[in-house]
Amino acid sequence: MDIEISVLAVLLAFASSMVVGFIWYAKPVFGDTWMKLVGLNDKKAQEGMAKAFVPTTVAALLQAYLVACIAFVLNSFYLDMSWLATATLAGILLWLVQTTAFVTHDAFEQRPLQLTLINAGNQLATLLAMGIIIGLFEV
Repeated sequence: MDIEISVLAVLLAFASSMVVGFIWYAKPVFGDTWMKLVGLNDKKAQEGMAKAFVPTTVAALLQAYLVACIAFVLNSFYLDMSWLATATLAGILLWLVQTTAFVTHDAFEQRPLQLTLINAGNQLATLLAMGIIIGLFEV
């Protein structure tokens, strides 16, 4: 089976992750709380932004690609589901895998539950947005 995906859908899904993150971590939303929980101030956050840009960009692009690939495979096996449903399911499945990692690492690192919920919530919103975009393009 050859996996066929829309490059445009993947790029738009990738872009949506930047939009979701920008909104999610904005100061009035969860930004102030998140910065306090991880021990950052404005200056430190700005200094680290350039360093974080490349790995987060690569990770978001990979996430979008994986959602598209998983959606294609799911749609191939569950023909009675729409592309939108399978792509959204793909996002949820990836989120579940990531959340188990968040919970495990944060528990052992003794991070506050609120931080885990903020980060896991961001990933859920991101992967749902990606799934919806990819589903609308029918991969």
